[in-house]
Amino acid sequence: MNALAATNRNFRLAARILGLDSKLEKSLLIPLREIKVECTIPKDDGSLASFVGFRVQHDNARGPMKGGIRYHHEVDPDEVNALAQLMTWKSAVAAIPYGGAKGGIGCDPTELSTSELERLTRVFTQKIHDLIGIHRDVPAPDMGTNSQTMAWMLDEYSKFHGHSPAVVTGKPIDLGGSLGREAATGLGVFFATEALLGECGKSISEMKFAIQGFGNVGAWTAKFIHGVGGKVVAVSDITGAVKNPNGIDIPALLKHKETTQSLKDFQGADAMDTNDLLVHECDVLIPCALGGVLNKENAADVKAKFIIEAANHPTDPEADEILSKKGVVILPDIYANSGGVTVSYFEWVQNIQGFMWDEEKVNCELKKYMMKSFHDIKAMCKAHDCSLRMGAFTLGVNRVAHATLLRGWEA
Repeated sequence: MNALAATNRNFRLAARILGLDSKLEKSLLIPLREIKVECTIPKDDGSLASFVGFRVQHDNARGPMKGGIRYHHEVDPDEVNALAQLMTWKSAVAAIPYGGAKGGIGCDPTELSTSELERLTRVFTQKIHDLIGIHRDVPAPDMGTNSQTMAWMLDEYSKFHGHSPAVVTGKPIDLGGSLGREAATGLGVFFATEALLGECGKSISEMKFAIQGFGNVGAWTAKFIHGVGGKVVAVSDITGAVKNPNGIDIPALLKHKETTQSLKDFQGADAMDTNDLLVHECDVLIPCALGGVLNKENAADVKAKFIIEAANHPTDPEADEILSKKGVVILPDIYANSGGVTVSYFEWVQNIQGFMWDEEKVNCELKKYMMKSFHDIKAMCKAHDCSLRMGAFTLGVNRVAHATLLRGWEA
């Protein structure tokens, strides 16, 4: 099942649990606006190249729309639609005043020079500048984009609208980016894990963890878990996988990856097949990479008792059912990885106020939001006697539906 079908399915289940009016349900599912633009740029060799850029703006009932811009050669409209919708529910679960959006450009960023990427970003921004804005739609980095991409977007947008640091988040610190943004998603995953295990009378320090994906989110999550005494027994990324039943020395592994750009040949652990990581012997499994990695083929072999979804949509609905029957507790993506969008919100707030926070305040506020959301989800689970995933979806959908009704959607 693809990402859009799975997200729609979760939404419909939540709508049924909440007893939403069918007209309102339909209205919440359809995106507010889908934008598609052609971006033609001169390449360094003098030839012209055309790329398709797009932005799906899903819902703005609770505030400006928010979501990443990705540069990827396989930009699938269905997936982008699903991710825009997911951002609407995610912002509502986190109780931050945003709706959802997502977008990007169909290109392979590894095949473009820095100057070509800059030209492409500026042309894309020129085409959509009147449809984004501080109180309309606030982009952020995603796959294939980074703080430099946001700096170019900010500069190009400001040519039309005056200096507007709050129009994008995930910016470089020197242009109004927030301290703590780099580690935010990983730290959010750590707080979410702490909340879930605490609820079950356990602590991170007594558990064994397997982490799939060792990019920004996976690396920070591993670092925070290791820092409080949790044992990370297996780690994988696209370069390979390593395991050590006594726990991997994470700072040493991070150093090794920084030096060699790979997990291979790390002295403090044994090599393992990357496909075995998801079914490795551990207490807590944290998928931090791609969607759909847990499916009906491998779900029955998962040995973890808890799964923390740091990636977007890592568990197929079929796998969800198999794992639930086995008694595996799954902390859903729309809560578990919301640390990034929460700190993006803090960045936006700081830019609007023109008053920047120190890192301690950012992390302290993030913990407050993550803990509050967890208790709100648990309250929904109790009220509707449902799983954590449905608890999170009913919480998010209910908040958006309520805001939509208050604003008067039928007029």
